[in-house]
Amino acid sequence: MLDVKDSIEKLSWDVNHHYLHVKNQHEFMRRIAIQFELAYTDFRVIQMALQLSGDENHQLLADFTSAYDDVFKFESEFAENGLDGFNDKYGDQIDEYGQAVDKLNQEIDKIKKLQ
Repeated sequence: MLDVKDSIEKLSWDVNHHYLHVKNQHEFMRRIAIQFELAYTDFRVIQMALQLSGDENHQLLADFTSAYDDVFKFESEFAENGLDGFNDKYGDQIDEYGQAVDKLNQEIDKIKKLQ
């Protein structure tokens, strides 16, 4: 598999940091949107590396993509509409957001073992 250690570390940090930022009800900051965009790029790099690694990682690719998609819906709402927009749409689902982040962290840990 291609070396994607840097993308893995950055994606992990961004996703966990953004979750804590929202959970603690901190206001939206421009750098969150930039980090969100960069995290998506890191996700795509990791996804591409898994695709290129062959069929033996197909299930991991599918699980990683699904886990990221579950986090993405929360992150994108915050990045696009700020804290108020997030709270309007997902304010009562902060536990589900945390569970989605935990699941993504589990998939990231599996990918780390391939490096």
